[in-house]
Amino acid sequence: MTPKELLYIEDALGHEKHLKLQCQDFAEKFQNLELKALAEELATKHQEIFDIFYKLL
Repeated sequence: MTPKELLYIEDALGHEKHLKLQCQDFAEKFQNLELKALAEELATKHQEIFDIFYKLL
């Protein structure tokens, strides 16, 4: 892998981690159960994407 490709993966990992944390934060704050479930689902999806990128290393 080239250094540029590694930087891309590093950026992607950072973005996915940030998005996961944001979704978890919103899930804790939502009162509406449907919105809470959606935010939790999105957090899980972002963790899965993070894991996929991490496996590339």
